[in-house]
Parts: sequence; C-alpha cells; structure tokens
Amino acid sequence: MSEPELRAAITRELPGVRADLERLVRIPGIAFDGFDHSPVERSAEAVAELLRGCGLEVRIVRSGGQPAVIGKRPAPPGAPTVLLYAHHDVQPVGDLSLWESEPFEPVERDGRLYGRGAADDKAGVMAHVAALRAYGDDLPVGVVVFVEGEEEFGSESLERLLDEHRDDLAADVIVIADSGNWDIGVPALTTSLRGIVNMFVEVRTAEHAVHSGMFGGAVPDALTVLAKLLATLHDDNGDVAVDGLVGKGGAPVDYPEDRLRAEAGLLDGVQFVGTGRLTERIWTKPALAVLGIDAPRTSEAPNAIVPKAKAKLSVRLAPGDEPKSAYLAVKAHLEQYAVWGAQVEVTFEHDGAPCVIDATGPMYDAARAAFRDAWDGVEAVEIGVGGSIPFIATFQEMFPGAAILVTGVEDPSSQAHGPNESLHLGEFARVCLAEALLLANVSGAAVAAS
Repeated sequence: MSEPELRAAITRELPGVRADLERLVRIPGIAFDGFDHSPVERSAEAVAELLRGCGLEVRIVRSGGQPAVIGKRPAPPGAPTVLLYAHHDVQPVGDLSLWESEPFEPVERDGRLYGRGAADDKAGVMAHVAALRAYGDDLPVGVVVFVEGEEEFGSESLERLLDEHRDDLAADVIVIADSGNWDIGVPALTTSLRGIVNMFVEVRTAEHAVHSGMFGGAVPDALTVLAKLLATLHDDNGDVAVDGLVGKGGAPVDYPEDRLRAEAGLLDGVQFVGTGRLTERIWTKPALAVLGIDAPRTSEAPNAIVPKAKAKLSVRLAPGDEPKSAYLAVKAHLEQYAVWGAQVEVTFEHDGAPCVIDATGPMYDAARAAFRDAWDGVEAVEIGVGGSIPFIATFQEMFPGAAILVTGVEDPSSQAHGPNESLHLGEFARVCLAEALLLANVSGAAVAAS
C-alpha cells in the first residue's frame, strides 16, 4: 500500500479504533495483589477478540501470573517478522477525589481522552490493532502481537513466558509501544532506560517503646536514627552520595526548566535537586527516593520513644549499572552510616536492569522515516527515560539479533500512573499512522538488504 493509501486507511479505521479503546478502558484490569483479578481476565479476552478480528491466530497464555495474549500471522515469503508488544493491565487509580471524571469511564475533554489506561498502555494495544486493520489481508510482514497482563505489577512471569514461547515470539524487529514522545508534535525513539532496585531498611534501638520523658535524652529513638541515616544518601546538592553507583552524562537534549516544573507539579519556590543537565539527572544518573516509612501515625503516637522504624527505598540505576552490585553498594552504605550503634537490617524487594539501545542500522532508519512522514517532516528525537522497563533488557538478551524499537503514545501531559491520565487524540492518530508506515518500511528495508 502506498503512503496515501495508508493515510486513508488509518483515517477510515480511527473511529472504530477509538471505540474499541474506550471499551478497553472500561475494564479495570489491575494485576496488583489485593485487587479482583477477574477484570484482568476480561481484559485479556477483549484483546484476544480484537486480534482475532485482525485475522491473527490467537492464544491466551500464562506462566503462573496474569494472562498474556499472543496473536500471530506468518510472514509472506521472504518478508521479515515484527513483534508488536504492549500491555493490557493498568495501575491502581489511587485517590478518587483527585480525578475529574470516573477513572474507568473514558471522557473526552479538549482533544484528550481521559481514563486509567487510556495512554498506558491500552492505546499501545490499539495502535497495533489500528495498523493491522489498515492493512487488512495485505500485511507486508509477518506479525506477532504480544500483549502482557502484569507489566504494571512488575512483569514477574514475563521471563518465563518469553522462554516458554520463544519460538513463537522470535522476530527480526521488536516494537515496544510502552514509552512516549518528546512533546506534542515531536516524535521520539527511546534509546535508554534506567534500571531499578527496591529495598527496605529497618533500624532498631530498643526491645520495646519506653516513656519519652523518663528516658529521652539518653535512649535514642529509631525514627531519629532512621532520619539521620536517610539524610546520608544525598549530598548537599541532592546528588546520590552512595559509593559504587554508576552515573554518566551525555543526554542528547535538555528539558526546559519550566516544562519540567509543570510536568512534575513542583510547588513555587521548590528547587530542583542534583547537578548537571536536567535530562542527565532523570535519564543517565542514579536517583534514590524514600517511598514510605513504617512508624506510628501522628494521630495515634503516644509519648514514647519509638524502638524501631522501617523505610522503603527505590534506587533508579543509570544505564550501564548492574542491579545486584547497586543493591550491595546501597546496603553497605546503610550499614556503615547508622548512628549511635543502632541495629540495621536491609532486605531486598525486587530489581530490574537498565538498558541502552544502539539505534543504528536499516530498521532504525525505517522507524525514523515512518515517524518523519507521520509527523509531517518532524524528525524523531532520541530520548532516555528515567523510569524502568526491565523486560527490554530481557528482550535484548533473548533475541540478540532483533532490532528493538521503543515507541509509545504518551506525551508530557499524559500523567500516566497519576490521576487524570489521558491520551492526546491527535497524537494517537499520528502514532497509528507511524506504525502502519513502519511495517511497510521494515519490509522495504529487508528487501533492500537481501
């Protein structure tokens, strides 16, 4: 199909694609512990039905976790195969009072579709469906669509799924539609992502709580010890002060300060932390955050010295670092800097590897050309992502010969994971067109290389 034909086909299919996206958003498929998982099952069935409608042979699979969907259509003779990844599960909604509309009832406001999962990542699923529908029976490549069901909960069973279905998932190009674009009107290829290590640190100073008046001034309280310990994790500039963590510069673009302040919702007068370009701080240097503390609630706290306190820490690893060594470095720091002889116990929760993608070669050129045409001449920007998609490193390891393209539907205003998550409908149309053009370009690149 020619580019004008593809444009017309995407335009024709978009109303139905949007209607199906809204149906997916209405399914509250949350894979987290403590939630009803039957909607995750319904979500998988809905995705399977969509892929069957595109003429794919479809299976719902699992390996001890939530259901994933695999749809497949073999390649025409001599054509490459493209794996299209997305996930159908979503984040919990959090505080409902912060939402301007019901999270699982999609609503359009000012050209954006609001709802949990509207951007992350049900729009990714539907971008794949849109491209398949545009081609109908005339797909220029083989396709494998792999839609995971527990990405937001850590992809615990993903590696097993990839291993068990390796032959079915093997591809020349892997398109991971779970990232975002640089800005509205500016497409992006994600070429680096930070890794993650989450852990707990508990400090203990006494066997039990004691009267703060009778013993205060001599007996240390665990909350003060914990506060002092956590304060050692950063220097006065806000850079992570843990020896042994990797960090580097060299981010290709920089964030305008006002844009980052607005996206983060930073309060007036609050300063950025760390040193270097803003993109280096959030893409290519380590970050460490205190996610929570177990201690008496202020409304319930007696006048007693707290004997133990516990914090959950999250370390984002720069590309090039390694999760196990990073965990040991932070653990050693915490054990070294506890004051007043307090007992310290550090326990591991989970980790994920960072990754760097060398975006050179004919398949990446094919992607850039598709983006350029879909965005009417605007060149794609190479970006890093401060968050983590650990399974990309798994894809790299399992399919070393495949070109991995990390794309996405989000923009700086999408607020994925937060209240009022939304999808820019105009950009979504461009994403759908870009994926359709990409499949044609990949086919052409493979022919040229043969």
